[in-house]
Amino acid sequence: MGTPEFPELGKHCSLPHCKLIDFLPFTCDRCNQVYCLDHRSYTNHQCTISNKNDVTVVICPLCGKSVRLIPDQDPNITWEHHVNTDCDPSNFEKVTKKKRCPATGCKEILVFSNTIKCRDCMVDHCLKHRFGPDHKCPGPKKSESSFSFTNPFNRSVNEKSKPNSTSTASSKWTSSLLNMASSIRASAEQVWQTTKDGVGQSSSSGNRNDQLEQCPQCGAKFSSVTTLVDHVQKVHERNGNQSKVKKVDVAACPKCSRGFVDPVALVEHVERDHGGSSR
Repeated sequence: MGTPEFPELGKHCSLPHCKLIDFLPFTCDRCNQVYCLDHRSYTNHQCTISNKNDVTVVICPLCGKSVRLIPDQDPNITWEHHVNTDCDPSNFEKVTKKKRCPATGCKEILVFSNTIKCRDCMVDHCLKHRFGPDHKCPGPKKSESSFSFTNPFNRSVNEKSKPNSTSTASSKWTSSLLNMASSIRASAEQVWQTTKDGVGQSSSSGNRNDQLEQCPQCGAKFSSVTTLVDHVQKVHERNGNQSKVKKVDVAACPKCSRGFVDPVALVEHVERDHGGSSR
């Protein structure tokens, strides 16, 4: 065997009736014996443990699961272990039932290569019915939780905002009315003070009693129209006599603030006491 230069080159075939020297021998991966080119396969050298690394799977008829048989173990023992520990007959329909396209009239079995999920309804369909009009797609699903949550919330907010808006509007109207009344009263008092210190005092120093304003209800006299108006509001209107008090239009002199019921009397007063000029 071999050559003088390579004495260990080549090996004999392990078969007793062959014993052929092969310089490129083959080693069996099951029995680890050396064979020549003609006897390298399992069947040619009749390998006794050729099924050592084989994988044999049996489908259980009860649960539909796959059971792997161990090469060095009795198949009956493997089967009994599966039946006692892992077998579940209720899982048979789920495993064996094939998924089909849900389109009307379609019986296409859905596998990995022909399954497409619709982007709107998120349901798997076959290639033929992958578009929405082909499988009558209902469209994207609406989120009912957000709708039921926001609708009563908005309604409650609107119901609460209605009385607030009404009260706000009324408060604004009342405040504007009070501001207007206070500004009118302040201007009237300013005019009355100017008249008292200036022209009104010099022109009516001898006839002060003639310029006093008289209340048409109780006969009380006042030095200005503003004090007369305050007296009527405080005394007669607050005592429940508002319906009995007659509304009298009083015209005030722009110069001395003297009030006149008759406009003609006001004109005569201006011409007589102020030289016919209201400025």
